Order: sequence, then C-alpha cells, then structure tokens
Amino acid sequence: MNSSMTQLFNLEGAGAVVTGASGGLGRAMAEGLHDAGCRVVVVGRSDRLLEISGDGYLPLRSDLTEDGEPDRVVHEAIRALGSFNILINAHGIVTRAQAEEFPPDQWNRTIATNLTSVFRTSQAAARHFLHRKQGKIINVASMLSFSGGLRAVAYTASKGGVAQLTKAMANEWAPHGVNVNAIAPGYFETAATEALRSDPVRNQQILDRLPVGRWGRPSDLKGAVVFLASAASDYVHGIILPVDGGWLSR
Repeated sequence: MNSSMTQLFNLEGAGAVVTGASGGLGRAMAEGLHDAGCRVVVVGRSDRLLEISGDGYLPLRSDLTEDGEPDRVVHEAIRALGSFNILINAHGIVTRAQAEEFPPDQWNRTIATNLTSVFRTSQAAARHFLHRKQGKIINVASMLSFSGGLRAVAYTASKGGVAQLTKAMANEWAPHGVNVNAIAPGYFETAATEALRSDPVRNQQILDRLPVGRWGRPSDLKGAVVFLASAASDYVHGIILPVDGGWLSR
C-alpha cells in the first residue's frame, strides 16, 4: 500500500469516544480505533469497562440515558484529550417478548437507551464538531433496521429509528464537515445473542441463511469502523453499512 493510501486510513493522534465499550461490539470497535492510532475514551456503565486498560485508553463511567450525561461525557472527553473528532454510539440493549405482551417499562427503557440517548450524545458531540468543521459520528444500527424480526419489537423500533436518525443528521451536518454514518452488524457472537445461539433450531436457521457460514466475531467490525472514522470516508454521508456475512443478500 503506497503512502498516500496509507494516509487515508491513518488515525494516529486522533481522539475518539466509544460508548457501549463494556460490551463485545463496542469494545472491538474501540480496539480497532486504538490499533489504528487513536486515543480512545471508552464509555460504559458496567464494571467490565474497567477491564479495558493500557496507554491510549481512558475509561469513563456513564449512563447516557440520564439527563446531562451526554454533555458531561463530551466535556470530559475534551478535557482528557484536548479535543476529539470521532464518536461511536455503540451502546444498546434488547428485551425479548411477544409484541402483545411487551412490558411498557421495557419499551420505554429500550427507546431511551437505543435511540434517544444516541441522539443526545450525537447532538452534544456535534456542537464540538461543528465548531471545528470536522468530525465523524458512527452509529450502530442492526439487521432489524431493515426488517421486523421476531419478539424484539422495541429493539426493532429503536434500530429503525437509528437508521433514519443517521440519515437526518447527515443531511444537516454534511455541509459543515461532519460525517454521520452507521454500521449495521449482522448476527454476531455477543452476550445479547447467547439465547439465539443456544437454541439449536434458531441457531441453525441463522447459519443456513449466512453465505459466510458462521456468526460474526466482534473483531469483524474493526475494518468498517476504521474506514468510517478515517479520511477514506470523507465523501461518505448517511449510509447504513451492513457488516453481516451476506445475510441481506440471501
């Protein structure tokens, strides 16, 4: 790879904030950015966040659904890094139940976590990015941004919302140097999919549809996140990038 192409993907010295870094997908994306040269503020509300250590990582505990927390996280990141230009919104939850029995409190909690706090965190970061006329916001959508799924009505609604929110923010902020895009992971090996993988019937149904023939590993997201965070994607705005092992093509 020649030096000009290498420079397109170079993130040396850049600052990033990765939410949901306590979980498998968020942690893998944080690792990908760190390996590409970023200093990374890793945000989460689980004690697992404390497992992420080493030069270039700064852990920050936060529940982004609480009033004022998105602004605090942005201010703490600026204080720690001097500035930052990459935000990855990787936090999220899922509750499974039949639609007619879905608990109202879990609906509200899911929408607050997966959609409202994603907007508020993006909004807080965008104020910093717009002032600097440069920034990358990468949301985490889902296969259920494209389809309805089963027994995950609130999650599906929230991830459909994330896809549309990504496009709406891209439309407003692209003229000011801020890229807003989303990654839509397919079926990945995470704690959230443990029940599916443990169900022999459902697990086989999923594998039968995957052209690649296996579940995704969190590390499979590293290339996509580095691309969308780097200068290589400067003309990419408002996309929902599937990283799905071919799920949508089948």
